[in-house]
Amino acid sequence: SPSRVCGCCGPLRPRYKRLVDNIFPEDPKDGLSKSDMEKLTFYAVSAPEKLDRIGAYLAERLSRDVVRHRYGYVVIAMEALDQLLMACHSQSIKPFVESFLHMVAKLLESREPDLQVLGTNSFVKFANIEEDTPSYHRRYDFFVSQFSAMCHSTHEDPETRTRIRVAGIKGLQGVVRKTVNDELQAIIWEPQHMDKLIPSMLFNMQDAEDLDRVGPPGTPSETGQDGEENPASLAESCFRELLGRAAYGNMNNAVRPVLVHLDNHRLWEPNEFAVSCFRIIMYSIQAQHSHHVIQQVLGHLDTHNKNTPRMRAGIVQVLLETVAIAAKGSVGPTVLEVFNTLLKHLRMSVDFELGENSRRNSGASVSSSGRVKESEERIVQNAIIQTIGFFGGNLPDYQRAEVMMFIMGKVPVYGTPCHTLDTGTKRIQAMLLSSLIMVTSGFKSKTMVAALPAPFLDPLFSISLMEDCELRQLVLEILLNIIDRHDNRAKLRGIRIIPNVAALKIKREKISKQDVGFMKKHGQQLYRHIYLGCKEEDNGHKNFELLFTTLAVLTIELANEEVVVDLIRLALALQDMSLANEENMPMVIRCGIMALVAAYLNFLSQMIANPAFCQHVSKVIEMRNLEAPYLLPEHIFREKCPLPNCLEKEDRSLYFQTVDLAECLVAPGYNAERLSIPYVPQVTGKHSFVDRRKHRWGWFRFSFAFYITMNKISHLFM
Repeated sequence: SPSRVCGCCGPLRPRYKRLVDNIFPEDPKDGLSKSDMEKLTFYAVSAPEKLDRIGAYLAERLSRDVVRHRYGYVVIAMEALDQLLMACHSQSIKPFVESFLHMVAKLLESREPDLQVLGTNSFVKFANIEEDTPSYHRRYDFFVSQFSAMCHSTHEDPETRTRIRVAGIKGLQGVVRKTVNDELQAIIWEPQHMDKLIPSMLFNMQDAEDLDRVGPPGTPSETGQDGEENPASLAESCFRELLGRAAYGNMNNAVRPVLVHLDNHRLWEPNEFAVSCFRIIMYSIQAQHSHHVIQQVLGHLDTHNKNTPRMRAGIVQVLLETVAIAAKGSVGPTVLEVFNTLLKHLRMSVDFELGENSRRNSGASVSSSGRVKESEERIVQNAIIQTIGFFGGNLPDYQRAEVMMFIMGKVPVYGTPCHTLDTGTKRIQAMLLSSLIMVTSGFKSKTMVAALPAPFLDPLFSISLMEDCELRQLVLEILLNIIDRHDNRAKLRGIRIIPNVAALKIKREKISKQDVGFMKKHGQQLYRHIYLGCKEEDNGHKNFELLFTTLAVLTIELANEEVVVDLIRLALALQDMSLANEENMPMVIRCGIMALVAAYLNFLSQMIANPAFCQHVSKVIEMRNLEAPYLLPEHIFREKCPLPNCLEKEDRSLYFQTVDLAECLVAPGYNAERLSIPYVPQVTGKHSFVDRRKHRWGWFRFSFAFYITMNKISHLFM
């Protein structure tokens, strides 16, 4: 009978099938039968060679239940698989794993969110199991693709959409943990996988509410109270973990998809998210890999050199963030490459801006968008200068000196093909000098010889002779940054008659032999450029203020007895130049020079602590207060200061007298006789060559003209 046949065949079924069948109750709501599951587990552990068959049979049942929508049994099957995985660690588990992964793939392919989440949870448990031996043939390509698709879920129900995305992120995290430490699975770092992994994480990170809190691992942005089920926080955690495991050769493949994602989603303007991403990258990777990231961003900036100004500014600001973090650790061999790229883009930005100006000046109609683009180019330029300054400011002094020379080599100066001083050249000079100001800020060199070598000083002084007050101001700012090694400049702010210099608590040290040698070699250059810079007609209050501060800092840092005498001679020469007025200078400039001389000699007299010198200076200042206040800085630099028609040379009480000052300096160490020798600017360095060339050309023209004249005369007498 049929019943007898079934009764005979039932016991003939393989034992592993009977054990598997027994774990499934009649009603799936009753859940997994624990006692029967224990029997199945014991059997699997005792006979590991049967694991592959157990897995295949469970996979067969699960596939059938999925098709029939018997989801209760599907859950029971996955729970059984999980327990078997956790219990068995033998060599024979590998075929079983293949069946397990096949079942997980079936669940992930389902359109049911619950099954997708169930499959993901099982995969995550599997990912946390450490296998004894590596697998040579296992691949995770499907799981990377499927989990990435889940990360981009667009399910209409928000809660379901969040569940699917969280599951996708957890799945990717499982793939990362399972593969990155396995040398046989290095394929996971290849572009085709990174192009799916990275964008999936970034897509979910875009929903983060507080991007400014991004910092090193362990900060609040990663460990929120509900971060476990928050796609943004979970994606950030996974992103950090992936980058933290990236080896030297994998950095480029990990960073490139970030840049592509930011491009595709137009996240450079505004760039808050881009900045937060690269903060995470820089804090997550190993410090010695930082220069890889910087190189990638620099290359991306080159790729987008013709894009909108705001996009380029966004990339530069991201570069600033990466440099700021990398400067605290290892920057690597990319120092000059960073500056070279930034200076190149600075020049390009200035050219773009001038292109807009030239179109406007040519008479063509310029729309408001053109004017906006011009102002946006200034944003790019400011961002580049800020990046250069921050990067340079965090370098050690020896590297900073190299960078200073590198930037100065890019500045167009007199005598080069760019000496025509057109608008573009001036703009480039101003931008590069502004960069130098940022780099030299806080620069402390033990000797001036190392800080101001001739190849740096000569072009810098060439620019100081330009007929542009802004350029001269920038040159003086750079000099002050380098010379002021004891941070006294802040105490000397503003050109004024300082009543008590001792109250400023000026910091100074004894002048070293190297600095004495520097002043003997380059002192005349400094004096000459200060002298010539004073008489420029476009000098304003700031120019005179910087000139006063430069003289004061020179006195503090580099002045011995010989230099003090030279500085007094320079001050008296400025006074004589203003009185003689052979240059036909405006009255406001002449009075400004007089005020500068008064402010400086007042400062110098108190610094050398010479009572007689102080008395003479104070007497002249008192007379000016009474009779000629326009010769003092407190008055001449005030708005609408009344000016005289001329300066009275005969009124000796208003001016500093060389004879009186020489008598005051009759003391050991000072060569007072030199004060009687008027200061005359001496031409040195490159400028001496230029002036000698002009002189020779003038002599040649005179000789040629004389020869022609004599030739004509000889013909008359023939």
